[in-house]
Amino acid sequence: MANRILRAARTAAFALLGAGAVCVAETPPGDCTKQGFPTPARVEFVQECMMKSGGEIGNLYQCSCAIDWIAKEVSYDDFVEWETFARNASMAGERGGVFRDTDEAKKEGKQYRDLESEAYQACGVRLRK
Repeated sequence: MANRILRAARTAAFALLGAGAVCVAETPPGDCTKQGFPTPARVEFVQECMMKSGGEIGNLYQCSCAIDWIAKEVSYDDFVEWETFARNASMAGERGGVFRDTDEAKKEGKQYRDLESEAYQACGVRLRK
């Protein structure tokens, strides 16, 4: 199973890197970066999404759709900030407090979770339980 997931992740990475090259080759300078999501960030998101939804290569398209949907909704800077708060909210001790205890931390973590949920729903991503 682990080998199948690894192969699926590699395939996803190559597909998205190829998509990034198409964007660079077929669009005027700056248009790909207007969406602001660098290819490595897109690949990382898709790989994580695929793992959450069962690790099947068939999830590549839904997960790619989800990151594209997110890129149309928010800037990359907002995405990174919100994701940072959401991911680190469960960090134990004082260090994690900055990511979970303030009103801003709660708001930004919620914004990311809501955004991700909407993207998954819009693109038909079904999370594994």
